[in-house]
Amino acid sequence: MIRQKIRIGDILEEKGYITNLQLMSALAEQKESNFTKKLGEIFVQNGFITEKEFTELLADQLNLDFIDLYGVEVDYQLMSSFSINMLRNADAVVFMEDDEYIHVTVSDPLNYESVELLERSIATKPIKLHVSLHSDILYIFDRLDIISTTKTIVENIKKEVNSGLYKTDNEQSSVMQLIEQILKSAIKVNSSDIHIEPSGFNVSVRTRVDGVLRESFVFDLDVYNALASRIKILGNLDISEKRKSQDGRFSMKVYNNNYDFRLSTAPTMHGESIVMRILDSNKILLKLKDLGMEEKNLKLFNEILSSPYGIVFITGPTGSGKTTTLYAALNEIKSIENKMITIEDPIEYQLPLAQQIQVSDKIHYGFADALRSILRQDPDIIMVGEVRDSETLNISVQASLTGHLVFTTLHTNDAPSAITRMIQMNLEPYLIADSLIGVVAQRLVRKVCPSCKKVFIPPVKMIEKVKEYIPKNYQFYKGEGCIKCAFTGYSGRTMISEILRVSESVSHMISINMNKYEIARKAEKEDDFEPMIIDGLTKALRGDTTLEEVLRVAK
Repeated sequence: MIRQKIRIGDILEEKGYITNLQLMSALAEQKESNFTKKLGEIFVQNGFITEKEFTELLADQLNLDFIDLYGVEVDYQLMSSFSINMLRNADAVVFMEDDEYIHVTVSDPLNYESVELLERSIATKPIKLHVSLHSDILYIFDRLDIISTTKTIVENIKKEVNSGLYKTDNEQSSVMQLIEQILKSAIKVNSSDIHIEPSGFNVSVRTRVDGVLRESFVFDLDVYNALASRIKILGNLDISEKRKSQDGRFSMKVYNNNYDFRLSTAPTMHGESIVMRILDSNKILLKLKDLGMEEKNLKLFNEILSSPYGIVFITGPTGSGKTTTLYAALNEIKSIENKMITIEDPIEYQLPLAQQIQVSDKIHYGFADALRSILRQDPDIIMVGEVRDSETLNISVQASLTGHLVFTTLHTNDAPSAITRMIQMNLEPYLIADSLIGVVAQRLVRKVCPSCKKVFIPPVKMIEKVKEYIPKNYQFYKGEGCIKCAFTGYSGRTMISEILRVSESVSHMISINMNKYEIARKAEKEDDFEPMIIDGLTKALRGDTTLEEVLRVAK
C-alpha cells in the first residue's frame, strides 16, 4: 500500500472545523497520552467535529470511498473465512468479493501496519480499501457474535422442520425454546418492544431499550416460518392469514414474573413483520413526581388536575410515554368519592378504583360508541385512550362541558399545536376555548449512565442550535460507556415536557382563532409556559441527559 502523509490537523484548520489554538491543545493532549490517542479521536471527543464528518473528510483526502455499512449487504460467510481477531485488531470488515477484488472497509486507513497485514493475509485476490465509521464496524462484529451464539438453537429448529418432527403446538419444541430465549433476553435488558423483521437474506430480532432499537438475534430465513407461526398461535391469530395485519395478545411467566405481550403483525415485502410490546403485569403505577417533570411543570400540571371539569390533552408521538402519564394522573386523583371510567384500546394495566372498558374495531365498538354509553353511567372522570376522529373529539368535548373531567391523547408535536389539530378536526374555536383546560406535550429522553458520566464538549454546530437558551459558561455531560449500561452511555429514560395551561387570556385568543405561535408567545409572557427545548436543556445542563438526546426529540 502506498503510504501518504496526511496532516489531518492542518486540513481541519484549513476547512474551519478547528482553530489553531484548538489544534495546539489537541497535539498537547496527544503528547500527554504518550501518543496512545489518535489525533482524530481527540478532535471527535472534544466536539470539534463529528465522527462521520471526520471519517468522510479522511476518505476524501485519501481518494477512498466512504461505505455506509447499514446500506450494504455484508457477506458474513465470507467474513467468517478470515481471522476474526486479525480483522478486529485492524478494525476492518471484509464485506464483499467480486471478480477482481475482495472489498475491505476500515475505520483508520492511516494505520498502515494493520492494512498491510490485511493485504498479506488476504492473498487470494487484491483488496480494495474503503472507509467506514468505527461505530458501524463494531456493529458488524456484534452481529457476527450474535449469529454465532444462536447457531445451535437454529440448527435444532432446522433439524425438527426437515425431519417432520416439528409441531406448532409443541411446548417443548426448539422454536418454543427460541421464543423463550428471545423474551428472556429482551426482559433482562428492560426492553419495551421486540421487533422480528424478515429481510431478503435473514431475520433480525431487535429490541427497543430506552427508546432505541438494538439488535439481539439474527436467524436464517429457514427458521422464520416456524418462529412466526408459533408466535401467532400464542396470540390466537390466524396462521394462514399472511396478507393482512393482525393484533393479538398472550401471557407468559418469565423470570418468575407474569408478563403480557401485545402482538401485532404486518405484511411486508419479505414476510410478516412481528412486533411484541412487553407489559409487566406486576408493574406498579408511577406517581406524578416520579415521571421526571421539573418542579415548575409538575406544579402547573397539579393545578390543571384540580379542575372540577374540562378536557386535558396529553400529546406526543407513539412511544413518548403518554399512557404512563395518563395513568399517573388518574392514579393521583382517584378517590372512593368519584366514579372513574376509562376507554382504552387495548387496556394495558389495571387501574385501582376505575372501570376500564376495552374498545375493538372488530366488533364495531369504537371510542365514540363507548363514550356515548358511559355518559349514562354517571362518571365524574373519563379517560379516552386516544382521539382518532372528529366524532370522538366532539363527544369528549361535550362531556367536558357537562361537568366531567376528561383526559385524552392526541398526536401533535407540541402543546399549542393541539389547538390547531382540534380546529382541523372541525371543532369550533369557541368550544375549544370553553372546554380546554390544559395541554401537556412530552417526549422521553435517555438518561446518562451515572457509572460512566463525564463532562463533554458537544460539537460547535450543536451548540449553535441552542446558544440563545444556554448560559455562557455551559457544561454538558455524556456517558463513556461501561458494562452497567451495555456500553451505550445511557441507562433509563426520563421525560421532557411543556405544559400549556389555558388561562382567560389564552382562552380568549383561542375563541377568536389566533394562530398557535401567537398563543404560545402570549402564554410565555403571562402563564409560565416554556417550550420543551428549555426543559430538555435544563436536564442536559444538570447532567441528567445529553444535548444530543434533547436535540434528537425536541425542536
